[in-house]
Amino acid sequence: MTRPTPETLAHTARRARAAADPTDVDQAAARPTTPAAPAVRPTAATQVSGAGSLVRSLEALDVDVVFGIPGGAILPAYDPLYDSKVRHILVRHEQGAGHAATGYAQATGKVGVCIATSGPGATNLVTPIADAYMDSVAMVAITGQVARPSIGTDAFQEADIQGITLPITKHNFLVQNAEEIPRVLAEAFHLASSGRPGPVLVDIPKDVLQAPTTFSWPPTLDLPGYRPTLHPHGKQIREAARLMAGARRPVLYVGGGVLKAGATDGLRRLAELTGIPVVTTLMALGAFPDSHQQHLGMPGMHGTVAAVYGLQKADLIVALGARFDDRVTGKLDSFAPDAAVVHADIDPAEIGKNRHVDVPIVGDAKHVIDELIAAVTVERSAGRTADLGDWWTQLDDLRNRYPLGYDEPADGTLSPQYVIKRLGEIVGSDAIFVAGVGQHQMWASQFISYEKPNTWLNSGGLGTMGYAVPAAMGAKVGKPDTVVWAVDGDGCFQMTNQELATCALEGIPVKIAVINNGNLGMVRQWQTLFYNERYSNTELGTHKHRIPDFVKLAEALGCIGLRCENAADVDKTIAAAMEINDAPVVIDFVVGKDAMVWPMVAAGTSNDEIMFARDVRPVFDEDDI
Repeated sequence: MTRPTPETLAHTARRARAAADPTDVDQAAARPTTPAAPAVRPTAATQVSGAGSLVRSLEALDVDVVFGIPGGAILPAYDPLYDSKVRHILVRHEQGAGHAATGYAQATGKVGVCIATSGPGATNLVTPIADAYMDSVAMVAITGQVARPSIGTDAFQEADIQGITLPITKHNFLVQNAEEIPRVLAEAFHLASSGRPGPVLVDIPKDVLQAPTTFSWPPTLDLPGYRPTLHPHGKQIREAARLMAGARRPVLYVGGGVLKAGATDGLRRLAELTGIPVVTTLMALGAFPDSHQQHLGMPGMHGTVAAVYGLQKADLIVALGARFDDRVTGKLDSFAPDAAVVHADIDPAEIGKNRHVDVPIVGDAKHVIDELIAAVTVERSAGRTADLGDWWTQLDDLRNRYPLGYDEPADGTLSPQYVIKRLGEIVGSDAIFVAGVGQHQMWASQFISYEKPNTWLNSGGLGTMGYAVPAAMGAKVGKPDTVVWAVDGDGCFQMTNQELATCALEGIPVKIAVINNGNLGMVRQWQTLFYNERYSNTELGTHKHRIPDFVKLAEALGCIGLRCENAADVDKTIAAAMEINDAPVVIDFVVGKDAMVWPMVAAGTSNDEIMFARDVRPVFDEDDI
């Protein structure tokens, strides 16, 4: 039997979708990129089933795509979905559905939606739900549940998914009757996308989906006590501006909340107005241009020396939408010992959670930054301006002496850093890059220049291996006219690469760069540094045995497979992948196994102990040590 080519598969998928919906997915770029309000397009009451009410609610909420897999408990919902304008993408594993919804949400700013059945279908969503919770991603997960009389009886495929996900959702619902469905869906979308974004679970018993009901829109939301504070207190803003005007060594510590709030333009104005150095966390890359002179880079465990030093020696840290996590602070009681802290966050629970705060500011980052600009302008007009000349002299000296770099492998193998650096340079700053977790994630954060917001997607808080391929799929669905590259490791790639079959059949031409070092690279790096090079269970066999052969695997999944094993072929291999736009592409970059991620602050140690390279500690001025 002749296998259909990826081009044929992609063409067939597009043709099938066009027959079902003449607008096709190519029109997605024209759709709105902000979450839809629930009170739109009022409709008169209509007799439907609970499942029909669910699908009609999704349509009223302007949902254009959902990712999921049908099963017994959720099956009633799939019948009205068959006739809906909502596009359903059939994934190969529920984890793929969750990560795809996350990637879609991160790329578009809309709410991502995934669907699964009860029991194992729902529990397979736990990892992507936790991932979205840690990274504050607006996602709604809809799960089927066994019929109400069977709940609590250990029925077939029963799991208390509401209880299981209670600690990892912003809120969750168990729908008790069909009349509640429109209101619950509207509330779920509002909760997921407002305030601090996060995942919301909606669990619906099968008999509720089958029950007759009426559908009308809009529903009345019933969320007593849920009033996120958007505008900061003026007194706190004025105090923050006063501290900024008087600081000698200030730093703007920027987290992912700035991206969530759409506050990147304001951030740039604030930074340029004050001249204060900027550091952007792993979740905030692209919030401030990497190429900007005031950008010190990423702080934390694998951050730049200048960024780590800047925070550590600051006398004022202005934290905007960041949470002082352990990967940034290192040993917490030694972090930035001389710094006063202004901490602005929309979630009051984050303020003071890890670090004492001198000026707490609760509010949306966009409003906070805009009001800080106004308050700083008042300070400047009164002649109160910080002199940061000496501070910049120190920081520039560190940037010059300890730039990001790497050594070519001594054994002549392909350098993973070179591959990723050239990928960023050839593809350009308009593309979206999606990373898995591990060494390749850190190299992608270091050696690709992020100039624009929402062009870097990764699993930062949970550190989920297997995130990249399905998240890239979701991002490409949400941004079909944007080039989307996943930078994945050979370990991560083997966890969720089955979603490439989904991409091939659905006409989603993502591009995957597998950084194949034959090992679980980051774990191997720790074994090298901390376990006397005892490499216990980290070799994967993708080098020694070429199992799996990633080129053959890509072809088996309906993709184009390429391989690159030397530096001379890197550019032309990337260029070849860029020429293919009607099928997914996988490049197996076979790289050396001994490359490490530097700089590094070892877990549990102080940021003062940062290592620029193996056995190389930065030399600071004596007064600064």
